[in-house]
Amino acid sequence: MEQFIEKMVDLLDCEEEITMDTVLDELDEWDSLSFVSFLAMANAAYGKKVEPSDVRNAETIGDLYNLIK
Repeated sequence: MEQFIEKMVDLLDCEEEITMDTVLDELDEWDSLSFVSFLAMANAAYGKKVEPSDVRNAETIGDLYNLIK
């Protein structure tokens, strides 16, 4: 879980503290580019093919984590 949060901090290039409860819509850094980057990271780092619709339905960092675990 900690590794995932570290990867998300790198992906989002975010100064704010990110936790599993962080709401994606409240992050200025969560945009279409980070959306696509998350899909690529899920595939490359975790070997998961995540559906874009599932990512769109995610509300928190924890929801994204649940997609790749």
